[in-house]
Amino acid sequence: MSARAAVEAALARIEALEGELGALLDVDEDGARSRADELDREAAQGLRGPLHGLPFAVKSNLCLRGRPTTCASRVLEHYRPPYSATVVERLIAAGAIPLCATNMDEFGFGSSGESSSFGSTRNPWDLTRTPGGSSSGSAAAVAARLVPFALGSDTGGSVRQPAALCGVTGFKPSYGRVSRFGLVAFASSLDTVGVLAPSAAEIERILAVISGSDAHDATCATLGPLEPEAPRDNLRDVRIGVPREYFAEGLDARVRARVEAALDEFRQLGATLVPVELPHTRHALAAYYVVASAEASSNLSRYDGVRYGAREPGDGTLQGMIAATRTHGFGAETLRRVLLGTHVLSAGHYDAWFLRAARARRLVRDDFLRVFGLVDVLAAPTSPELAFRLGAKQDDALAMYLCDALTVPTSLAGLPAASVPCGFAEDDGVELPVGLQLIGAPLADARVLAIARAYQSATRHHERVPPLAGGTR
Repeated sequence: MSARAAVEAALARIEALEGELGALLDVDEDGARSRADELDREAAQGLRGPLHGLPFAVKSNLCLRGRPTTCASRVLEHYRPPYSATVVERLIAAGAIPLCATNMDEFGFGSSGESSSFGSTRNPWDLTRTPGGSSSGSAAAVAARLVPFALGSDTGGSVRQPAALCGVTGFKPSYGRVSRFGLVAFASSLDTVGVLAPSAAEIERILAVISGSDAHDATCATLGPLEPEAPRDNLRDVRIGVPREYFAEGLDARVRARVEAALDEFRQLGATLVPVELPHTRHALAAYYVVASAEASSNLSRYDGVRYGAREPGDGTLQGMIAATRTHGFGAETLRRVLLGTHVLSAGHYDAWFLRAARARRLVRDDFLRVFGLVDVLAAPTSPELAFRLGAKQDDALAMYLCDALTVPTSLAGLPAASVPCGFAEDDGVELPVGLQLIGAPLADARVLAIARAYQSATRHHERVPPLAGGTR
């Protein structure tokens, strides 16, 4: 297939399905067609990159030069960056074609896709349900096969959780393995650029392009691009840790059953299952929301109507302008996070909240490092529940935060983790995907993806497509 044909096929699917999904905020039809024609001319001369002609989607917090990069917030509604993120530039250089920007929870604050200022994304398996978040549009776009793959960002689970709820494969690399340059900051010590695609094998190809050191990002590890491990047809030399804390009270029984069945599938592939304990996991969620909110309040202080984004005049004073700009530009969840972060960083509260959360974060990481002396990877549920209905948790912030309970520990520790489809469970007569999370040691990205690929070579869960997108029930 030519690059132009691939773009036209993707645009046709967007035309047919996007009205129901709400997965996209911007589609660059002219730019994609122009780039596709350029690639086809290069191909005629024998020049083809490793991702030649593949259209892809970009989460709307990753800069794409000259195109809307809004973070799904009104405060950046008209922002057009003068440069592209490093990961986008590397994909373009490899022959991929940026086609569209995806919807998301505003600035990454959410687990359901409902806090976007431009409307909710819907789950392609059931349009009445959430696709997860904050990379909601990226997950829904891949699940509905609008694009072959999409970029997302993962701060506390924002690639893995929507991947699980939408039945696709999502990967969060080790912190520093992929450049963050051009990613609009949420929590700088936690943010990672991730990838969503139908399978781990496809993610390996993409990671090989976008990973590696970057002079523009001081937090990026000085390593070369990821080199995938050799394919394997069994896991006889692999030890998989099963953390007791991830199967505790609050885990939906249907999710538990599917994940336990997946563990049996790993056992049949020859893997050895090892029970392990991560005792400080119980502190991870609280520590995460203190640390992440504190960093968010600092990063979002730049949106004041003076330097970046929109400006509202207010009462004519400087303080009035700042207040009016933020009141108009920020949604309710963004304001909640900023206020929480400002509180925990304020005089009299910093030691009691932020420093204690930072210490708890270290304990969580130490737990992981200890068990990785015993096992190769950890296996656990990605989400504690199936995709829930839109609106079900919107007025209950705590219930929404609990959606991240199984993904934030990995983010606090900066570890690589993948969510892979491991089956389906029925809810109100609808079959919904279940995700299995595979977690690796620091910088063991290739090992996590290799084990995920071996699992997917022996199973077919990841091949199912929603009925909306032409799949069968």
